[in-house]
Amino acid sequence: MNQKADELRRLLAGDELLVMPCCFDALSAKLIAQAGFPLTFMSGFAASASRIGAPDLGLMSYGEVVDQARAICEAVDIPVIGDGDTGYGNAMNVRRTVRGFARAGCAAVMIEDQLAPKRCGHTPGKEVVGRDEAFDRIRAAVDARAEDDILILARTDARHEHGLSEAIERAARFHELGADILFVEAPKSEAEMREICAALPGPKMANLLEGGETPTLPHEVLAGIGYRIAAYPLTLMAAAMQAMVEALAALKQGPVGPERLMDFAELRRRIGFEDYYATSAAYRSSVRRMG
Repeated sequence: MNQKADELRRLLAGDELLVMPCCFDALSAKLIAQAGFPLTFMSGFAASASRIGAPDLGLMSYGEVVDQARAICEAVDIPVIGDGDTGYGNAMNVRRTVRGFARAGCAAVMIEDQLAPKRCGHTPGKEVVGRDEAFDRIRAAVDARAEDDILILARTDARHEHGLSEAIERAARFHELGADILFVEAPKSEAEMREICAALPGPKMANLLEGGETPTLPHEVLAGIGYRIAAYPLTLMAAAMQAMVEALAALKQGPVGPERLMDFAELRRRIGFEDYYATSAAYRSSVRRMG
């Protein structure tokens, strides 16, 4: 059994809203875990920007995405949800994608109904596949789950092109097919968010992109509406990029002041130097004793 999947199931069975900052690499995931958050999501938008310096428009390959997910999972003990995009092909590709994320250590994988190559959920030009193909993707994902334990986060982007009713109907069918978590992307108002949660069973995720189409409601409001997970896909990346741009501008004028920088000792501690030294000391002692 997948211990991370079991931990995610336990979290979803609770009553509190799960606030989920999204990561883009192993270091950002470590910072999320160190801050005490119970889970994280590998944002495809942020991972694409971080790994290949390119927008999230289907440019990263399956292998690159799974490799990024594996590095993240190895760095933290909290459950990680991986972004499986459209599954990278037909239903058989979806099966391979789901099993690949499970074997990389993910607790869950997201599969969506966009037309490949996919687009970020809050950018223009999104299209979705027909219902039959969308349902086949989730059916294949659920079948793969029987072989490698992992939760399925089923996403629909149908709101953009076909309206909220179509998105809700697709998500309801995803639940019937066995999806563990439902994600209707980009509702445009609190009223739409309430309609989604009232209409759909099971755990539901809200995607809260600062400056995006969905209102970033307070946590207590999200919990009251009926969401179980509040995902913040770009908060860390936007904060990190802003800090780096400001530091680079300052560096043109001279050395960057300490007020802009994490203390070097704190930086080493968070990366793991002190843990490494403490663990390796035992082996050095063993070598000395043997000598």
